[in-house]
Formats: sequence, structure tokens, C-alpha cells
Amino acid sequence: MRLKTEIWVKAYLRRCQVNGAHGVVARHGDDDAGAVFIKIVRPDQTAAVFSPAPAGLDDADVDRRWVARFKQDFVPEADAEKLLKREAEFDSDVWIVEIEDREGRHFLGDELMS
Repeated sequence: MRLKTEIWVKAYLRRCQVNGAHGVVARHGDDDAGAVFIKIVRPDQTAAVFSPAPAGLDDADVDRRWVARFKQDFVPEADAEKLLKREAEFDSDVWIVEIEDREGRHFLGDELMS
């Protein structure tokens, strides 16, 4: 059974903060089961976006797993914003979490799928 989205987001933001990154909820979705998109921003105004892995992949339906949304690690921040805007228009329950980190770390550990 998965944690409620709101609890997972709070824990993730805390993980980022403990590691020296600044994070905010840019869009608050459904507290219980909203999909979470994570945007990592570096000082050079490039960004990476991570989204939930498709259900059925390596326990993605039980544990949260993530996939990168761009083939390149980082893209211009405007490109990331366009993608996130489309996702929010498609799903009104979506969460968007923005993390600012000088090194561009995502703090997803083993939860990130290649």
C-alpha cells in the first residue's frame, strides 16, 4: 500500500532540505492519490523533470518509481514548464514539486528507473 501523496511530498521535501536543497510545492494536487511531477532546477536555469513510472513496472503500482521525462538530463527551464503545464491541463489532481539545487540532484535514490 502506498503512502498518501501529501505525506510522501512532505517527506520528500524534508529529504531535499536536509541535503541542502530548497523545495516548494508549485501545484497542490489530490492529497490522497495525485500524481507527482518533480522539477529540478539548477542555477543556470536548466531543469530536469521526473514523473511517475508507468504502473506495472518493477512494483511501480505499490512503491513510487520515477522516470526522467527528457532524454537529455537537463533542458531549458521553459521546456520543462511547457511539459508541466500540459500535464496540469490533462490532470487536475497533479502535484508539481520544484527543487532548486546547485548540483541538480534529484534525491530520488533507487526510486529512479533508467
